[in-house]
Formats: sequence, C-alpha cells, structure tokens
Amino acid sequence: MGKGPGLYGDIGKKARDLLYKDYQSDHKFTVTTYTSTGVALTSTGIKKGDLFLADVSGQLKNKNITTDIKVDTNSNLLTTITIDEPAPGLKTIFSFKVPDQRSGKVELQYQHEYAGISTSLGLTANPIVNFSGVIGSNVVSLGTDLSFDTATGNFTKYNAGLSYTNADLIASLTVNDKGDTLTASYYHTVRPLTSTAVGAELTRSFSSNENTLTIGTQHALDPLTTVKARLNNYGKASALIQHEWRPKSLFTISGEVDTKAIEKSAKIGLALALKP
Repeated sequence: MGKGPGLYGDIGKKARDLLYKDYQSDHKFTVTTYTSTGVALTSTGIKKGDLFLADVSGQLKNKNITTDIKVDTNSNLLTTITIDEPAPGLKTIFSFKVPDQRSGKVELQYQHEYAGISTSLGLTANPIVNFSGVIGSNVVSLGTDLSFDTATGNFTKYNAGLSYTNADLIASLTVNDKGDTLTASYYHTVRPLTSTAVGAELTRSFSSNENTLTIGTQHALDPLTTVKARLNNYGKASALIQHEWRPKSLFTISGEVDTKAIEKSAKIGLALALKP
C-alpha cells in the first residue's frame, strides 16, 4: 500500500480500472520513438467508424520538469508543463491550449502522510476554481471535490467520497453530480501471483430512479498476457485479452455483445501500442 491517502481521484480508481480500462470499440494505433536528445515522440491514430482521428505528441524531461506538447487533427496545440516536487510532496502543473485563450490553467498538488490536496485556477478574468482534498491514511480516507465559477458565483460541482483499504480489498462510496448520483465500488485481490481480482460498481441515479450494476474480473494467463471480463445489469457483456509481446509494447483486442439482443453484431476493438 502506498503512503498516505492519495488524491481525490484515487478514490475508487482500482475498481474503475478493473471494470473500464482498456475496453474499447474503436481501432487504435500508437507508436513511440525517442530522439537522440531524449525527446519522446508519440503518434496516435484512432478509427471511430468512418471517422479517423490522429495526434502527435512530444515529451521532454529535464531534471524534475516534464514538458508535454500535443497537436491533433483539428490543429489544436495542448501544452502541459509539470514541475515535480519543487518542495517535498508538492507538484505544479501548468497547461494551456491554442487557440483556446480561456484554456490556461495552473494546478497545485500536495500529498502528505495524512492528507492529499489538489487545487486549480483558470487563467482568465473570471476563472473557475477547483479544489479537492482528502484526509485520513492509506487505510481510511474521506474527501471532497468542488468547483466554483467566479463569473456566476455558483458551485458547478460538489462531490464527496469515502474509501477503505486493507491488504487485499478496497471499498469506496462517492456522491457525485451535486448529490444526484451515489456510487459504491468494490475491488478484491483474489490471487496476487496471477493478478486475479474481482470488482463491482453500483450506481444509483436519484433523478432518473435508475440503478446500474457492473461486475468484472481479471486474470493473468502468464506474466505477459492478461484477460478481463465484465457484465452489467443491462445485459452488456465485454471481454478483452492484452498481450505484452515486447517490453511496454501491448496488443489488446476487446469485444462487447448485448446478451438481450444477441442478433446484433458484436463490437470489436483493437489497440496496438509500440515502444522501443
């Protein structure tokens, strides 16, 4: 277990990764190369039906400063500068997108043995201020996530979460969407040697009076190959297999089928990531 409660985004993250990470219905190709000066260049292409999207990004690390630059097919330029630990436990992130002049944002993250705080401020005349904080330990933690629009004087987001962690189990409870959505999640490590785990997530929407239950599992067939599967109460069943055919180079194939309408075609997704 890590030291301290982490940040608010860590609440329920293990269960979300088990149930949703790497599942997709698109075709994605990513290749990363490195220049002689140490710059990492990554090209990504995604095929969504008849639509093809692409972007090129570069990453340069210099001591504790990391600069990421991404250009997409719509000629948007996104720049992110991360300064890791200018002081113990502190991280500073500055980001902006061109030509969106209102996209500039500065974020400060601070992690302590008993607290994790993240606050961000938009670089505009009337910015949106985001604050999230978690207190507790690496066993029990309680946190909140807020956004305030200084232009209107209203809170645009207020969420809260509770997490419990022990050696092989992580349980969390969050209230989102201004109190309209309640989500409970559960992650249990069954067999660490084969990365076998099970997880579940139950979401209750009070406005629509709907419940969504998703259960899933994962298992490592060998040190390089992992399989995952999930099913929700609407009859959507998904599965994937991911193979690391060389260090950091992954091939993933995933599929989804509607068990309540089996005559419909299954959705198949492919992802290939190449790294030297």
